[in-house]
Amino acid sequence: MKFGSVPLEEAEGAILAHSTVVGAKRFRKARVLSAEDVAAMRDAGLRDIIVAVLAEDDVEENAAAERLAAGLSFAGIEARPAATGRVNLHATVSGVFTVDRQLIDAINLVDPDITIATMPPFAPMVEGQMVATIKIIPFAVSENVLERALELGRGREAFRMHPYKPFRVGVVQTVLPSIKSSVLDKTLQVTQERLGRTGSSISGEIRTPHSAPEVASAIEQLAASSDMVLVFGASAMSDPDEDVIPAAIRAAGGIVHRSGMPVDPGNLFVLGERQGKPVLGAPGCARSPKLNGFDWVLDRLMTGIPVTKEDIAGMGVGGLLMEIPTRPQPRELVSGKGGAKEVALEVPVVLLAAGRSSRMGGPNKLLALFGGTPLARLSAERALASKANGVLVVIGHQGERVKNALAGLQVTFVENPHFAEGLSTSLKVGVSTLADDAAGVLVVLGDMPGVSPSDLDRLIDAFRASGGRSVVRASHNGRRGNPVILPRSLFSAVSHLEGDTGARHIVEAEGLDIIDVEIGAGAFVDVDTREALANAGGVLQD
Repeated sequence: MKFGSVPLEEAEGAILAHSTVVGAKRFRKARVLSAEDVAAMRDAGLRDIIVAVLAEDDVEENAAAERLAAGLSFAGIEARPAATGRVNLHATVSGVFTVDRQLIDAINLVDPDITIATMPPFAPMVEGQMVATIKIIPFAVSENVLERALELGRGREAFRMHPYKPFRVGVVQTVLPSIKSSVLDKTLQVTQERLGRTGSSISGEIRTPHSAPEVASAIEQLAASSDMVLVFGASAMSDPDEDVIPAAIRAAGGIVHRSGMPVDPGNLFVLGERQGKPVLGAPGCARSPKLNGFDWVLDRLMTGIPVTKEDIAGMGVGGLLMEIPTRPQPRELVSGKGGAKEVALEVPVVLLAAGRSSRMGGPNKLLALFGGTPLARLSAERALASKANGVLVVIGHQGERVKNALAGLQVTFVENPHFAEGLSTSLKVGVSTLADDAAGVLVVLGDMPGVSPSDLDRLIDAFRASGGRSVVRASHNGRRGNPVILPRSLFSAVSHLEGDTGARHIVEAEGLDIIDVEIGAGAFVDVDTREALANAGGVLQD
C-alpha cells in the first residue's frame, strides 16, 4: 500500500486518507474516490490529495477484518459487519467470557497493523455486550500478513461465552446472639438477587447454631434437593482447618479444597464440595451486593467452569478490589489554615445535543423556542445554574446552529462526527472528554424542558452523599427516567456502547447500587415528536 499526496488526475479509485470538505459536501475518511468525486475536488480548487493506493496483494481493511473474524473459532459470540476496518464481536448469551490469551497475544505479534482486543478472562457479560474487537489499523494489510494471522487461529478456539445454567441453591446461615434476624433476612434477599442474574434460585434455607455438627446436618439436608450449598457464618473464619464452616463440610462427608483466597474483599472464602456438588463458605462481604471474590467463583461455577485450588491461588493479581483506579475514590481531605476540610466530588454535566430530531420531519427540536429561548440554550442555562462542575455540550447535527443558540454561555463544546449512528456515540464522546478528576457524570438530554436546576441539584447531592459509588437516576412515581448520574466506575463500560442506546443496560449489568430521586413529571417529559413539543409549550423553528 502506498500512502501520500497524489495529483488529482491520479486519485480516482484511491482511498481518501483524511475527511475533506469539498464545497458543500464532506467526504469522509476511507472513501473510495470516484470520477465524480475527483471532478468535484477539482471544481473546489484542489490540485492534489492525500490518499492510500492499494497494491495487488493488499486486502482492504473491512475485508481483512471480516476474514480474520471468520477464521477464528468462537462460541456464544457473533461477529457484527465490518466498518472502518473494525469487526466487533458480541455475546449472544449471558455468562462468563473465556479467551485463549496465548493465541490472541500471538496474533497481535504478527504485525502491528492487525489488532485484537478482548474483555478480561472470566469476565461476566450480558447478552449483547461487546466481548472483543478486531481492528485493522491501516486501510489495508498484505495477504501474506493476514494469512499468517489466520494460520495461527486454525484448529484453536479463540474465545467463548459460557452461558449461565440455572442452579438450585441451598443456603445455610449460622446464628449467634449478636446477629440480628434482619441481617439474616437481608443476606437471603441479597443472595437471591445475586443468583437471579444467572437464572438460579434459592431452593431452601436452614438457620442453625454456629456449630459444626448442626451446620453439617443442614448441608446434608439441603444438598439432597440442591445443586449447590452456600454457608454464611455468623462469625468470621479464623482457622482454615478447624473453624466451623470447613469442619462442617468435612463432617458432612465433603472435601475442602481451599480456605481463604487472595482477593480483597473476599479473603475468608471456603471452596469445598460434597458428592460432586459445590459447597461454598461465603465471606462476610457476600452479605453485600458489592463485587467481591465470592462473585468471581460463583459466576464460573454457575456456567459449569470448574474452579480448583490453583485457580483460587491465581486470583491474587488483580484481586485488590477495594481501591482500584476505575472505582470512585473517597472524598479528598485537603489541608489549609483552618485544618483539613472535605472537597466535594466533581460532577460535570454532559449535555447531549447532537441528535437529528428525525421524528420532527425536518426542524431541529433543540432550536424550538420555549418562552422565546431555544430549548438547547434553556437546557444549558439550567445545567449551569446547578451545582454541577461545568457543562460540556456534545454537538453534531446542525452543530453550528446549536453553538450559536448557546452563544455567550460558559460551556465547552465537543463535536460528535458519528452522531448519525445513535445516542451511544454522543455519550461516548462526552464521557471520553471529561477530566480525570470527574467522580461521575451527570448526563442531561437536551430535549427535556421539564428538568430544573433544583432537580439537577437533588441528583448531585444524592450522588455526593453516596461517596460517588452509586448510579443516581431521576424518577417519578417509582418509574425511572432522566437525567442520570454515572459514577466513574462505569466510564470504561460506556466506551463499549453502540447504536441508539444509552447506559441503561450497563447500569443493570454492572450491579452497582442505584439511587432513584423523585423529581416529578419532568423526568419523563422529552419532546421527540411535534405533538409532545407543542404540549410542552414549544414552538418549532425552520
